[in-house]
Amino acid sequence: MKNRKRKSMLSYWTTRYLGTLFVGLIVIGVISSVWLNYHETEKRLNIMKLMVEDIADRAIDSDGKLRVGPYLMRIIDGRQRIFEINLMPFVLITDGQGKLVYGREDKFTQQFLEITALAKPENNTPALITLHHGERFYVVTQEMTYEGKVAGKVYLFSPETEIVKSNRDLSLLFILLGSLALLGWLVIYLFTRKLSDPIQKVADAAKRIVTGDYDIQLQQDIREKEMYELIDSFKEMADRLRQLEEMRTELLAGVTHELKTPVTSISGLVQAVKDEVVTGEEAKEFLNICVKETGRLQKMVEDLLDFNSFAIGDIRVSKEWIDMNMLVQEITHQWLITQEEDAIQLQTRVPAHSVTIATDPLRVQQILYNLLNNAKQAVIGNGRIEVTLHEAQEGIRIDVKDNGMGVPLEEQPLIFERFYRGEEKKHRVRGLGLGLPFSKLMARALGGDLRLQESSSQGTIFSLTIGQGNK
Repeated sequence: MKNRKRKSMLSYWTTRYLGTLFVGLIVIGVISSVWLNYHETEKRLNIMKLMVEDIADRAIDSDGKLRVGPYLMRIIDGRQRIFEINLMPFVLITDGQGKLVYGREDKFTQQFLEITALAKPENNTPALITLHHGERFYVVTQEMTYEGKVAGKVYLFSPETEIVKSNRDLSLLFILLGSLALLGWLVIYLFTRKLSDPIQKVADAAKRIVTGDYDIQLQQDIREKEMYELIDSFKEMADRLRQLEEMRTELLAGVTHELKTPVTSISGLVQAVKDEVVTGEEAKEFLNICVKETGRLQKMVEDLLDFNSFAIGDIRVSKEWIDMNMLVQEITHQWLITQEEDAIQLQTRVPAHSVTIATDPLRVQQILYNLLNNAKQAVIGNGRIEVTLHEAQEGIRIDVKDNGMGVPLEEQPLIFERFYRGEEKKHRVRGLGLGLPFSKLMARALGGDLRLQESSSQGTIFSLTIGQGNK
C-alpha cells in the first residue's frame, strides 16, 4: 500500500464521477431509446390507421362503386407533411370478390394478400405479418361496405424497419445526453477543485509542521462548515504543537538546571569536606546541606517516575469509607505544622454534619499537599489560605483559595500541562512543573477532577471534586 501510486483528489474524483456519469447516461440512453422507439412506432401505426380510413372513404362513392386513381398518393403525401414523418407505405385495394383493383400485380402482392388473408387481422387494427423470405411488415386493413355488404378492402402496409425508425428523436436524445455529460463533468471538476484546494493547503501545512515550521497561515473565510472546522482545528493543533515544542525545549533546559543545581551543590560541599576546607561543626553543616539537597534530588526523580507511571494509567487507588470532615482537617493541620514560616494563615471550613464517602485518603492528601504548596508559593508576605469542604450532587468538592498574585490569563490554559511552569514562578521556585498535572491525574483516578475555578490579582481558587465511590 505504501508503494501504491496516489492520485490527486481532483483527478481521482473527477475520473470516478465521469465514469459513473457515463454509465448512468448510457443506461438512461438505452431506456430512453426503447421508449422513444415504442412511442414512435405507436405514432406511425396510428397515422397508418388514419390514412387507411381516409383512403377507404375516398375509394368508394355514394353508389357503392370503387374509385381509384393517383389521388391516393397525394393523400399519403399530405399526411406525411401534416405529421412530419418520413413514411411511404404501400397501398393495395381489392373489390368485394378479393380481386386487386389498385396496386402492382406481382408475386410479392399475391404473397402478401395470401398471408394477410390467413392472418385475418381485425378491421383497422395494425398487425405484424412475416413473408416467406422473412421480411416483416405492419399491415392495416379497412373494409369498405355498402348497404351492409363488403364492397372492397384497403390494405396499407409498411416494412417493420421503417415503422420503428426514430432517427431524429434519437439524435436529439444523444445530443442531450452528451451535453449533460459535458456539463456534469465541468460542474464536478469545478466543485472538486474548489474542495481540494483548501485540503491541499492543509496537507502542505502538515508537511511544514513535520519539518518543524509551525508558523502556518491558512484561509479562514471558508463557508463550508466541515471544511472550516477542519482548518480551524488544524490551526489550533499547529499552535498547540508549537507551544508543546517550546515547552519541551524549556523542559530540557529546566530539568537539566533543576537536576544539575543540587548535584553541583552536593559535589562542591562534599569536596570541601573531603579537602578539609571546612572542619568540625561547619563540616557537619555542609553535610546536612548535602543531605537536604540529596533529598530534593531524590524527590525530583521520584516525581518523574511517578508521573510517568500515572501518565500511562498505572494509578493504584485503594478506596475506603472516610469521614471527609476529619480527613481534611487532619491534612491541613499536618501540612501547617511542617511549614517553617509563621506568616501563613490557614483556615479550614467543613460542614456541620459529617460527610462520608469511599475514596483513597492517601491520594487526597497528595493532591491537597500540592495545592497547599502552590498556594503558599503564590502568596507574598502575610498570606492567607482557605480550605473549604462542600457537599456536591455526586460526591464532594474541596476548594483551596489563596490571596496570592493569581495566574496570568494567558497561562491559565497551560497550568495542567506536564512540565509547564509559569514565567514568574520558574524564577522564584525550583521544581519540574509536575504538581498540578500529577494531581489532576490522581483526581480523575478517584472519579473526580481538578479545575482552576477562578484566578485574578486578588487570589486563586482550585476546586477538587471527588465522586461518590463504592465500597
